[in-house]
Amino acid sequence: MADKNLMKLEKLIAQREKPKASLPIAEDALCARYEALFTGAVNDVLREFALVDQALPHDLMPLRDEMKACGLAFTIKSSKNPVITGEMEDRARMLDDMPRDCMVVWETGGDDESAHWGEIMTAASRARGARGAVIDGGLRDTVQVLAQGFPVWNKYRTSNGSLSRCKIEGYNVPVRIGKVIIHPGDVIFADIDGAVVVPREIAVQVLERAEEIARNEKSIRATVESGEKAQTVVAQGGYF
Repeated sequence: MADKNLMKLEKLIAQREKPKASLPIAEDALCARYEALFTGAVNDVLREFALVDQALPHDLMPLRDEMKACGLAFTIKSSKNPVITGEMEDRARMLDDMPRDCMVVWETGGDDESAHWGEIMTAASRARGARGAVIDGGLRDTVQVLAQGFPVWNKYRTSNGSLSRCKIEGYNVPVRIGKVIIHPGDVIFADIDGAVVVPREIAVQVLERAEEIARNEKSIRATVESGEKAQTVVAQGGYF
């Protein structure tokens, strides 16, 4: 009998709907070690894994240049929607389910009019032990957010509240920002150069290799600053 299942989607489903992998080290220790690095080194390692589209869009930038944070993705998905009923209840459930050591990652469905993050959302996230937030949309209450010392990456600022403009569709679900699909629990590392997503199942391997690269770059820089010829640096395994 002919196979009626003409669409062979098993591999794609496994890639897009993968279970959360366990980590061999504590989450807070993993995040602290990433925070000692810089996103460029991590991105270079992801390239070694043939993952070249893990950086979030370049217009997602920190509120302050010195901000740096790493956490496990706690995803939120919303879309343009004028309906208000149920939104406060959904936000409350989302906040109460927010775990420690998370990095909030908010996909806004292309909404470019609302402030999705502000003073009270920052305070609630800090109280629950979140390490930062990456918001693919707007921010308001900027002075009050900065006063809390909470790292935030976002696209723009506006006084427009999100209520009656967009609505949460779900959280702790896979989301997509730019070219990157982000699964709950993936490592999100962000600094002055933007945010990068490390798949959870390779997070420790990427970390250890990035730490090696960071050590090597100190040696390469010392060689370059000594006046050594660039071709000699490359022949010795260095790079520019």
